[in-house]
Amino acid sequence: MRVLLIGNGGREHAIGWKLVQSPLLERLVSMPGNPGLDELGDIVTDVNPTDPSAVVQLCEDRRIDLVIIGPEAPLAAGVADALRAASRPVFGPDAAGAMLETSKSFANEIMAAAHVPTSQSVTFTDRESAMLRLEEMDGPYVVKADGLASGKGVLVTAALDEAIDWVDACFSGRFGSAGETLVIEEYLEGREASIFFVCAQGEAIPLEAARDYKRLGDGGQGPNTGGMGSYSPVSDLPEDLIDWTTTRVALPVLAELARRNIDYTGFLYVGLMLTDDGPKVLEFNVRLGDPETQVLMPRLESDLLVLLNAAATVGLRGQTVEWNNLAAVDVVLASPGYPDRPETGLAIIGLDKVNEALVFHAGTRHAETGTITSGGRVLNVVGVAGTIEQARSEAYAAANLIQFRGKQFRTDIATPFTGTEDREST
Repeated sequence: MRVLLIGNGGREHAIGWKLVQSPLLERLVSMPGNPGLDELGDIVTDVNPTDPSAVVQLCEDRRIDLVIIGPEAPLAAGVADALRAASRPVFGPDAAGAMLETSKSFANEIMAAAHVPTSQSVTFTDRESAMLRLEEMDGPYVVKADGLASGKGVLVTAALDEAIDWVDACFSGRFGSAGETLVIEEYLEGREASIFFVCAQGEAIPLEAARDYKRLGDGGQGPNTGGMGSYSPVSDLPEDLIDWTTTRVALPVLAELARRNIDYTGFLYVGLMLTDDGPKVLEFNVRLGDPETQVLMPRLESDLLVLLNAAATVGLRGQTVEWNNLAAVDVVLASPGYPDRPETGLAIIGLDKVNEALVFHAGTRHAETGTITSGGRVLNVVGVAGTIEQARSEAYAAANLIQFRGKQFRTDIATPFTGTEDREST
């Protein structure tokens, strides 16, 4: 099979790493790809991955058998819609299904209709009403721009003045059209977990759980980020959590979407908060999590290409997913200035010294002098071993071998979880 993988981050490198292990794969084409994906197959950098017609033409030119869409932007742009209209198998939801991520108010509407446990929320389209709501509440305050805001559209704060400033920022255009509508939610406290599903034709196959770390600094301090690390398996979760999430969240949501004539095919990410009142949904993503994907792929025993191709063509009936007994820990290496003003163009040295751990590229590019940084989250260093402790030791040993000026990383990934880290929604 000839597969087109859309995306250029650590998530896509991890997916590509797993895909090339399949005996069914003839050629992997990544768009736009990164230096890590370049080692696994062809990369295409002269086609806009959010241009539906251009992606369809590329598939015709390259005789692509299956398209796998990694990030949210092409899904929101309707790339999957155009591919299905052209009778091209694609794994990823249409733009209507992608609204589970691109519109928080839509996701809340779907959860209410499907009776999914979540936080109380109110949607606003004007500043005055939002301000009145904040003044009626006790903190902490959770204020979200409704649309996609590159992972920067959410504020969680105990300070009313900060929440008010955030409302002003949304309605003054800081996040463009994404902030024209905002959502104010009840603050949830507890332990987080990420549950993922492969979905097609109303069915959902769960993947293993993972936990990620959103704050920049150790102990959950500093600004929110796209994710500074993760690990799997997660030993402190309720034994029935995956079954609960399947029956109380994933299947009811898919049924509600189907009732609205939305046939959802793709990954579904369910971000949970394990509160004293039971699990509640924090958010949905219509893609695999990043950096959770980087610890799930090394633990996946099944053929990922077989699974995703079945979902995109004939459905999931008869498909199963098997896992190995290994543990994986991902430590993210970030640029100086991340998350607000990451420096780029910094030389990366030491990649050739890493032998034991996996290294997935996230924000890197080729240069005449070698590999350099090109984004905020630069590399995912993943230790894989028999226990979390061994995997953690392997990941940090490798992380210390890789150097670039101003490198940032947390030193407490996969240590005992002692509290909650406020999540930055997309």
